Amino acid sequence: MAIVKTERHPDMPPPTSEAGVIGWIKNNLVSSPLNVVLTVISIYVVWIAASNLISYAFINANFAGDSRADCTGTGACWVFIKVRFGQIMYGFYPVDERWRVDVGYILGAIGIFGILSDWVKNKKWPALYMFAVYPIICFFLFSGGYFGLTVVDTSEWGGLFLTLVLASVSIFVALPLGIVLALGRRSEMPVVRMLCVGFIELIRGVPLITVLFMSSVMLPLFLPEGMNFDKLVRALVGMSLFSAAYMAEVVRGGLQAIPKGQMEAANSLGLGFWQAVGLIVLPQALKISIPSIVNTFIGLFKDTTLVLIIGLLDLLSIVKAGTTDKEWLGMATEGYVFVAATFWVFCFSMSRYSIWLENKLHTGHKR
Repeated sequence: MAIVKTERHPDMPPPTSEAGVIGWIKNNLVSSPLNVVLTVISIYVVWIAASNLISYAFINANFAGDSRADCTGTGACWVFIKVRFGQIMYGFYPVDERWRVDVGYILGAIGIFGILSDWVKNKKWPALYMFAVYPIICFFLFSGGYFGLTVVDTSEWGGLFLTLVLASVSIFVALPLGIVLALGRRSEMPVVRMLCVGFIELIRGVPLITVLFMSSVMLPLFLPEGMNFDKLVRALVGMSLFSAAYMAEVVRGGLQAIPKGQMEAANSLGLGFWQAVGLIVLPQALKISIPSIVNTFIGLFKDTTLVLIIGLLDLLSIVKAGTTDKEWLGMATEGYVFVAATFWVFCFSMSRYSIWLENKLHTGHKR
């Protein structure tokens, strides 16, 4: 009597030499004589660079003290950052009123957590809070003049606080405006399409410095006599419009990647144009465009340093101004390293979140 096995035998685990860290090293670093040589050279270069950097930034650096005289080591003088940390973070915002900025950070972090976290299932209320309620709260909180708060002019804003204000407002305005421009450029109405195309091509044809200069210096010349806008508002308008033009092309690329059959299927179900676009086409287009959208956001965040041309002291500008103090001459390296590290943290965080969001929204069509 023959016995036939009908159950599948469980798969054996891969050999240790082909999986895990050992397998990765074998397949990527020492898979050929050329790779061995390149790996050795790379390790040597990284070792030299890392050892010098660690020695400069930590081992031989000075962290304690309150003046230039306390910088006695051969490494970095982080005393400069320590002494001017408040100015770097808040600019010239009054010391006694800086708690208002901190409260704004906390309220913003709560809203962002509600939008990004999986713990909050209904995203409608956090989104409504961030796009409608939070900006109003920040306006009264930062500017003052209401509810007993001292008025703080925007000329006193600066440092990381100003950088975050410029970046966050520009991002929140650029994304929806870019979507509208992208849809308008694909519109079948000639007038709408021509206006959107003209705006996009005009803005993309000039550098951001020119846009900031025009919004700050030339815009008041076209306004009625006696009407004027705050310098910060003019910068926000210029940066938002500039970023929206690039965002429109990013979204348009995502819209063109959606097959025409998606729109036809939506129409066959009885959905109108705006229902089909809002519920079927646009969500898929935005999902495809996540890497490019975040890339535009990162570029916008770094471009906030250009507001120096119109007299606004952002993070980079406030550090650069601090290095011109006669007591801290020669501290430019420490200041620029700190600024670079700060920008890297924010940009890297946005990049990693975009990767996480891509994987979360992955529906089996990712190549």
